[in-house]
Amino acid sequence: MAERKTEIAIIGAGTAGLAAERSARRAGARTLLIDDRFAGTTCATVGCMPSKLLIAAAKAAQGIREADRFGISAGPVRIDGKAVMQRVRRLRDDFVSSILETFDALPADSKLKGKARFTGGTTLDVDGLAVEARAIVIATGSFAMVPKPYRDLDNLLTNENVFELDDLPASLGVIGAGPLGLELAQAFARLGVKVQVFGEGGKIAGLGDAAVATSLRALLEKEFPVHLDVEITPEKVSGGTRIRWSGKSEGSAVFSHVLVATGRPPKLDGLGLEATGLDLDDHGTPVFDITTLQCGAAPIFIAGDTNAKAPLLHEASAEGAIAGHNAATFPKVTPSKRKTMLAITFTEPSSAMIGKPPEDDTIVGEADYSDQGRARVEGRAGGLVRLYADPKGLLTGASMAAPGTEHMAHLIAWAIESRQTAADLLNLPIYHPTLEEGMRGALRQICKTAALPVPEDRDEGNAAGV
Repeated sequence: MAERKTEIAIIGAGTAGLAAERSARRAGARTLLIDDRFAGTTCATVGCMPSKLLIAAAKAAQGIREADRFGISAGPVRIDGKAVMQRVRRLRDDFVSSILETFDALPADSKLKGKARFTGGTTLDVDGLAVEARAIVIATGSFAMVPKPYRDLDNLLTNENVFELDDLPASLGVIGAGPLGLELAQAFARLGVKVQVFGEGGKIAGLGDAAVATSLRALLEKEFPVHLDVEITPEKVSGGTRIRWSGKSEGSAVFSHVLVATGRPPKLDGLGLEATGLDLDDHGTPVFDITTLQCGAAPIFIAGDTNAKAPLLHEASAEGAIAGHNAATFPKVTPSKRKTMLAITFTEPSSAMIGKPPEDDTIVGEADYSDQGRARVEGRAGGLVRLYADPKGLLTGASMAAPGTEHMAHLIAWAIESRQTAADLLNLPIYHPTLEEGMRGALRQICKTAALPVPEDRDEGNAAGV
């Protein structure tokens, strides 16, 4: 068997793998990036970017559809499904091309195409080539899970093939009410597709705050039905798939296509982890230290979606950098402070989870956006923001589902990262009329409960911002 030696081997050329390779190389290590396809990152190919392209088209259609409320008659919306999907793929491919250029820029001897499998703690087999490394980073990403009842369906869709549709489906049953399922469900619904969403659990968009989740669900159900806490049974029938559901609600409907969005577990099958001697959790994922990404005491590190800790692009990039650096400096590994958790779902309204969930002594401040001034101006009134703080008024987290959430969530995440109190935020400039000023009422509630001085402003008590 042919042999090859390197200092740091990185398995997987996605966002985490690329960040790990750069970080290890900057630390002075000789790297070898291994991937079975070198096709691009999940975000660019089948995730963030193509989904946002579809959402952008849907937003344009919805804007025309709702123009009448402003006294503007735009006529009936005519949607060319083929043109929509062609634009999605064309611009998606532009984003992917930049990733491919990154691959091309790597020295030929620092990348290896093939499927890697562990043969020992620091040795790999890559399609018959033996690779020996001083340390290894696992960054194999995740895959679209399709539960067994759905695997034989005709016209089955996941995020990995939905963007290859030549035209919009006639109707769509979405299995899974998480961020991915909801984003695509609303986008297709706004593009004229008959959509229903089904979730076996009770959560929506992953939100743990029941009040915010209820608010978001009510707003989304103005556009398409959302069935939660139901048992789902699919059945192939003429013309598509019949979905039967029972539980909190019950019914039956036939869809031309079914989109399964039930999660993306780590891609670990075939990796040969049993040869590493690592401790594995109940899901077969190596046990690791979140601050160093090191698996036990071994020279093996795990980053990105593969460790299932926070399957988000910015987290994957950060983890890749941490893992790559620690692999290069092993046996010295340096713990890294993790940034404030920030997860956003790009529905309309968008929703977000920030920081830590509430605890028994958490102070909660609430802002209702159903009568917020700027939201009313834009015809987007509705939603709820709940901010969390410790007993001293220090911001610790938030749950949001309101207009402008994707932007306001960053402000709260930055405030948490900067260790600011609710009073600190109220002392900062807040322009009128904006969506951001709608949060003042929630901040004041926290101040009063924490016995912090409530800063004076010209509009005391008026959370509507008018």
